[in-house]
Amino acid sequence: MGKIDQNLEKLGISLPPITMPVASYVPFVVAGGMAFISGQLPTEQGKLRYTGKLGKDFTVEDGQMAARLCALNLLAQIKAACGNDLDRVVRCVKLGVFVNADAGFTEAHLVANGASNLIVEVFGDLGKHTRAAVCVSELPLGAAVEVDAVFAVK
Repeated sequence: MGKIDQNLEKLGISLPPITMPVASYVPFVVAGGMAFISGQLPTEQGKLRYTGKLGKDFTVEDGQMAARLCALNLLAQIKAACGNDLDRVVRCVKLGVFVNADAGFTEAHLVANGASNLIVEVFGDLGKHTRAAVCVSELPLGAAVEVDAVFAVK
């Protein structure tokens, strides 16, 4: 068992099974030492857990939980992209966090912390990343949050 898997175990985190794309794309591409992970929705046990808008249907705290769930799905995908060896991750380079927001909602950055904090918790300093947190009017399937990522890998 690798160092990152040991850390996941210590944190009491078990990764979900990877989810398959819902449209015409692949879940990840590894090229030039980088792994690009497609946007992950807040699914749990194959079902979308958070649908609706932040600022209307959900609080910031709910949004953070949805973003964390997206990040768990990202971790499952990066593990698959690395041949089940998370120790191949050199660094989390960037997260893109998209928040399905009601008009006037301006706290996407706080929602995004749900994903960012998990990545840092799992990878330590290697998890510190750049980020974009953006409010949008709609997301696929009505999801409250979607997160994509770029990782440097060896």
